[in-house]
Amino acid sequence: MTRPITAGIDGTEESLAALGWAAREAVRRGVSLRVVQAWRFQPYEGIDAGDHDTQADWVRDALAEAVRAVTARHPGLDVSSDILEGGSVDVLVAAAADAELLVLGSRGYGPVVGFLLGSVGQQVIVEAARPVVLVRAGDQVAAEAAGREIVVGQEGEPDDSADTLRFAFETAAARGATVRAVRAWTLPPVFAYSPGSMKLLDEAGGLVPYEKKALAAALEPWRERFPDVPVVEHVEMGSAGQVLLSVAGRAQLMVVGRRARRTAVGARIGSVAYGVLHHADCPVAVVPHA
Repeated sequence: MTRPITAGIDGTEESLAALGWAAREAVRRGVSLRVVQAWRFQPYEGIDAGDHDTQADWVRDALAEAVRAVTARHPGLDVSSDILEGGSVDVLVAAAADAELLVLGSRGYGPVVGFLLGSVGQQVIVEAARPVVLVRAGDQVAAEAAGREIVVGQEGEPDDSADTLRFAFETAAARGATVRAVRAWTLPPVFAYSPGSMKLLDEAGGLVPYEKKALAAALEPWRERFPDVPVVEHVEMGSAGQVLLSVAGRAQLMVVGRRARRTAVGARIGSVAYGVLHHADCPVAVVPHA
């Protein structure tokens, strides 16, 4: 069964920008759009905030208006909507499990250009089993114009980034865009040199050729699967976050991975994804992988 693209909204400007992004992506991919709003009755002392049924009506009306607006822009799009009573994180994580991807709004720019990633967004990214895309308020259709790339970070062995690369190539194929695959590298500490690693480096001709060879190997199956998607291989010395952000101006979407396994201190977004989410000025997709 084909999964829908799901947008989580709450009536704010940023969530409506996320809804617009999700609708355009659903049209490109030829899938349905599901619009979800988490809601929990909240009585307020001292003001007339209505009873349970009144608040439910307000939420229902706001959701219906958002759906009407998106169907007017995309009349052929199959759109469904749900109001799910419960905590935002629990509702959105459950919605993500049934989605091709979940799209959420960020709170806009902070003192340093980038996302103000709220606690709900952070928790959903950490817990979601499917890709989550963060879209800032004011995101424009023009940002998806021809010439803007799908930038994706690649690290480790081919299997380590297979899910991330798959998502990037599928997105690029739907948009007719170029994939810029970025592999960052740093000089290894002295203790990392071993006879085995030195042999590999010698065979590759040095560190830079070794990194280029590793990136090419990771990309090979996706080039074969998506032969019409142009690819730029980008290997650069530096931290992964810094290198990705250095090319963010080229991107209509930035794609980064997140290890899904839990550690002793729980699940984490990861330093690279966290840095990109807070400082990139384009939508960012976080893809969980083993």
